[in-house]
Amino acid sequence: MSLQHSRVATRLPAQDLDRARAFYATVLGLEPVDERPGGLLYRVASGEFALFASGGEPSGTHTQMALEVDDLRATMAELRARGLRFEEYDGVTRDGVAEIDGNYPSKGARGELGAWFYDSEGNVIGLGQPVR
Repeated sequence: MSLQHSRVATRLPAQDLDRARAFYATVLGLEPVDERPGGLLYRVASGEFALFASGGEPSGTHTQMALEVDDLRATMAELRARGLRFEEYDGVTRDGVAEIDGNYPSKGARGELGAWFYDSEGNVIGLGQPVR
């Protein structure tokens, strides 16, 4: 058995699946590819994530899932037009964007642009763009 060949599948808690489904569809433009009682499964280009009904609450203090995009600022503009608010962190972000030098050089990048927002359930979602 080797985990090196496994796929990443993120799981995010949702206190209200109907509210979460509406947020992910309306604001993020994502529809589930599968569903079951108590869970919604989403697929993106290189992975999947699920929202599951939970009585527990996310801490809201750290990134719980991140999506890598080709053009961070264009993606942010599209999401803002749908009503999404990006977080501001003093001394870290400017207009919602953090410039992170030296992030993951193994990806062929010299840095990364990052932004964060809360979903309808209090999960912190990050967006990142490698800077080459």
